[in-house]
Amino acid sequence: MHTVRFRDPSGHVRTGTWSDGRINTGYREYDAAAITILPPSEPTKIVCQAGGYMDHREESGFDDLPERPELFLKTPNCVVAHDEAIELPPGREEVEFEAEFGIVIGEQCRDVSEAEAMDVVEGFTCVNDISNRDDQQDERNWVRGKAFDASLPVGPVIASPNEVPDDARLELRLNGEMKQETTRDMMIFSVAELVADVTELITLEPGDIIASGTPFGPGPLRDGDVVEVEFEGVGTLENPVVEP
Repeated sequence: MHTVRFRDPSGHVRTGTWSDGRINTGYREYDAAAITILPPSEPTKIVCQAGGYMDHREESGFDDLPERPELFLKTPNCVVAHDEAIELPPGREEVEFEAEFGIVIGEQCRDVSEAEAMDVVEGFTCVNDISNRDDQQDERNWVRGKAFDASLPVGPVIASPNEVPDDARLELRLNGEMKQETTRDMMIFSVAELVADVTELITLEPGDIIASGTPFGPGPLRDGDVVEVEFEGVGTLENPVVEP
């Protein structure tokens, strides 16, 4: 099942299931092209993994395997929806895309074991962790570099876990050209390991997202670009890039 949040033509926010370009709310069907897609959840926080794939760690200058996931936070102001513009932060030269997939939490949870981790996962979505390297390179905790406004496109849907293969393909295309590609099974830590590690000390709420980390190949964004993140079993998240 693919769940989508949207604003209907009358302005009401609704939730439905998306299939073949049609959205069904149980009592009415909508054409996906005729409504406004919203972020698939309303997270209180987004917990992001840094260096989740070995090839990206190596290109970043690290050749060791981490003992546990390395984490940082993004906040709700970062979230933008499918088709919504990514606004480049003013005065920054090195702003880059990072294709990831998101683990969407379905219930309040804390200290979840690996064996029970999938019980609290509502599903998966596409994520683009936009990164401002100008500030990230000078910061200890990456607040300006990672948590600036409109720095986390998410969507367009939440796919139930059974829809997403264990080796699901993750791709990023910039203006139609392939820039990043990997598969879910190439992650250093599994989904269950990530959920267990994060919830050891942090309570997650329904709608919160764990961003899984990016593979080799992050690259620059410029005004006028169109960036797409596709995750097998979920669909494609597409966003234009603008310089305010």
